[in-house]
Order: sequence, then C-alpha cells, then structure tokens
Amino acid sequence: MFERGLTSAPLPTVILKRLEHPIVQAPMAGGPSTPELAAAVSGAGGLGFVAAGYLSPERLREDIAAVRAATDAPFGVNLFVPGAADVDEEALSAFVARLGPDAGEPRYDDDAWEEKLEIVRAEAPAVVSFTFGCPSREIVASLSSEVWMTVTSVAEARTARDAGADALVLQGVEAGGHRGTFDDPPGGGEGLSTLALLRLVDSSDVDLPLVASGGITDAAALAAVLAAGAAAAQLGSAFMLAPEAATNPAHRRALAEEAPTGLTRAFSGRLARGIENRFMREHDAHAIRAYPHVNYATSPMRAEARKREDPDGFNLWAGQTHNLAEEKPAAQIVRELSEGAYAALKAAAARRA
Repeated sequence: MFERGLTSAPLPTVILKRLEHPIVQAPMAGGPSTPELAAAVSGAGGLGFVAAGYLSPERLREDIAAVRAATDAPFGVNLFVPGAADVDEEALSAFVARLGPDAGEPRYDDDAWEEKLEIVRAEAPAVVSFTFGCPSREIVASLSSEVWMTVTSVAEARTARDAGADALVLQGVEAGGHRGTFDDPPGGGEGLSTLALLRLVDSSDVDLPLVASGGITDAAALAAVLAAGAAAAQLGSAFMLAPEAATNPAHRRALAEEAPTGLTRAFSGRLARGIENRFMREHDAHAIRAYPHVNYATSPMRAEARKREDPDGFNLWAGQTHNLAEEKPAAQIVRELSEGAYAALKAAAARRA
C-alpha cells in the first residue's frame, strides 16, 4: 500500500487507498485506450480507465465487460460532459470550407450522454470520472461509484466539490489531449501548470483527495506531485507506447522524438495539446471554438491519415514530456514508475540529511 505525500492533504478515497501503486491510467478517448490497457494497469495495482468518449453505448458495455473478464481489480470509466450546442455558424462554415472537399459534415451531439449515464449506473465501476464539465448534484448522487471530476482551476475545483465529487483530477496545462476545462474559454496557451494547480487547490478550502495530471511521465515527476500533496498521479503519454495501447504506429514514432507540442483547436474545435504537425500549422490560426462540430468535420480526414500512417494528417495528442515515455508493458510501467518515485523521494530526503 502506498504512503501519502508530505503535506497534510485529505486522506485518499476508498479506491485510492486500495491501490498498491499511486498511478492512474488516463482515459485517452478515440485512440490509445483499450480494455487491455485498463485491465493491465488495474491488474498491476494501479487504476485503469475505460474511455467512454466517442464510443457507442453498445461498445462501452463491451469494453466494461472485457475489463471485468480480464481482472477483478477496480477500474474506472470516464464520460464527457456535453457542452452547449450553439456555435458561430458563419465562422464554422468558413473553417470547414478551408478544410477542403474531404471534410465531413459538422454537427452537434451529446456523445450519448444519457445512455452512458445509465450504463455506469447499472455497471457501477469503482470510479466514474467526468471531463469537459461538472454534472449536477442529482447526477452525482445517482451514481453508486466514486465520482472524480477533472478540473483545471481552483474555481472549477470548488464547483466540483459542491456537486459532490469524491476526488479531483487536477489537469495541468502540460497534459496531452483535450483540456478538461468546464467551458473551453477563448485563448490559447493560458492555464496553470500541474504543480501550480496542485499547490493552489491543496492550499485552498477544497478538502478532497487530489490526483495530479499533466507532464508526469517518469518516476521523478511522480515523486514531485506525491510530495506536493497528490494522492496519486494520472498518466497518459507514459502508457501510449505500451503494447496494450492502440496507439497508431505513426503516433508511436512521433512520441519517441523530441518534438514540440502545442495547444490547438484545429482538430476538434476544443483546445487540446498535441505534437506539432502540418495539419496544425495549416489550420490552427483559423480554428474556432466549436466542439464537437469541428471534430466531426475533420474526422474523415484524420481517419484516412491514420490509415496511411501519415503523422502530418491527424492529431498526435501528447503531453509536453512525451519523449520520456518508454515502450514497455503497462504492468511494468506501473511498477517501475512507482518504485522509482519512492526511491526518488528517499534520495531527495537523503540529500538534506
């Protein structure tokens, strides 16, 4: 059983206290996340996640069943909270026109929100986490699972606490993939780093267990957030090279390079961090806030690029420290990062002796 960090943060939730290792696998919707990855992380003593985003309700049921068939360990399911349907139609039309004749039809949907809520109510995984917003107190109260909320500011942390969250996933601006902000505010690279967000929330009136996320790819970074008050860390890029992950071969190659990342709305209409490529450079300056409309418009183009393994044609979601990821089985990653983190904490203490 892992020990707490060095601050006086709240005790972990029931699930966090059950983990052998303070490692949570980030739900990476639309790509690397698989039932095999979730089961491997959970089976190794971390907490694996099924990423429900973009899945049909039927596929979500299948993925939950597949994880349960592979392990008796606890795991989580992550849902996208639907946003507003209203967008600037004129700006959307102009952006889609720039994409060219291969673009798809932009449209809005809520990612089968109600159906997926019913599934997690019925299936009752150990944890249900939410991204892109904060569900109502009524929805939170209707779940028998622990409820974790993804937040990016102290204000969002307070909103999540008031809605009944059991724990908070604090997503720093270093994180790969979509920003978990509640309202996707205008702008580009604004946002708190993981460590700054962790310390601000831990020092606030929000008395909940905290899971740090963003830029945590090696043991030293894991040690840092544990020392700063996190009960665990949620890692995405660290698992993307694992054999259990369904990461596209072109994406795998890009992750291993010392390539810069950037925040963009060009792929989905919602701010997200990925490795810079031609698609981003060509369309970022004209990208608009319109999720999931833009996501549907670019989807066929990105799908074709994935088939060709063309790294310049689809989103290469990755955190800022992506090139520190190692190609190892997920269970080995969990154990080595956890053991390395506690070794790093002991080494840091010894330097002060």
